[in-house]
Amino acid sequence: MQDDIRRLFSEEFQDEIAPRNPLKQSSKPEAEKMEEPSKLKKKFYEQELAKLQVELVKLQEWIKVKGLKVVVIFEGRDAAGKGGTIKRITECLNPRICRVAALPAPTEKERTQWYFQRYVAHLPSAGEMVLFDRSWYNRAGVERVMGFCTEEEYWEFLRSCPYFERMLIRSGIILIKYWFSVSEEEQERRFRQRLADPTRRWKLSPMDLASRDKWDEYSRAKDEMFAYTDTKISPWWVVDADDKRRARLNCIAHLLSLIPYEELPPAIMELPPRKPSGHYVRPPLNEQTFVPQRY
Repeated sequence: MQDDIRRLFSEEFQDEIAPRNPLKQSSKPEAEKMEEPSKLKKKFYEQELAKLQVELVKLQEWIKVKGLKVVVIFEGRDAAGKGGTIKRITECLNPRICRVAALPAPTEKERTQWYFQRYVAHLPSAGEMVLFDRSWYNRAGVERVMGFCTEEEYWEFLRSCPYFERMLIRSGIILIKYWFSVSEEEQERRFRQRLADPTRRWKLSPMDLASRDKWDEYSRAKDEMFAYTDTKISPWWVVDADDKRRARLNCIAHLLSLIPYEELPPAIMELPPRKPSGHYVRPPLNEQTFVPQRY
């Protein structure tokens, strides 16, 4: 037992959870962008997305057969495109294998629990992949900026998070973390677009509106979060998300590249011949109530 304890705090362990860039904290709102390429054409985007979704189905079967446990975290500013990417990933997948965890604000009872406790309940079993639409990093982002946690709670999170994630990885979980990076101008454009579209207005929450005046605060919180949690064993992958189509394709392609998988032969299935109809006489159709044909 003593040997195990010593090994837990060995130099190798400390090296794994050490920040990759401990002193690299940018004062800029987001990482500098490369020269903006042209927007992807819709036809090309749809063709490439279809190819990637076929590969996602292959990955899904591999996860199921091999009993893998995969956690993918999606973080970023409001309107950065996290939800749209998650939707394209899950579109063609089995919800029993690939599920989304988008937790609401904690209840009064949950606020008294160990901070990571309610997230642990959503971790995958063997043969499952869970996509966290925001995660335990709420504490380092919105809770920090909006004052929903104390200074002590915030710093305790930054101290314990690398240890928590290392435990997950050591238990066999494949942990992948994405940060969707969007410019201030693009975020504002998307906010206004949502406000003008009745079908997307629900995406704008009071918290989103309050965040518009706290761009620098969120930038500082993100940089500080990266300084502590962008570790060698659990790095952050940044997705340039100003172009939604390109961001979705890049993220999905990268996700596929991180989990080695093979195409499994599909199960042989044949439709048996249908049995001929019997002598059962169904009741008249006019005894049923049909939906009016308005179209």
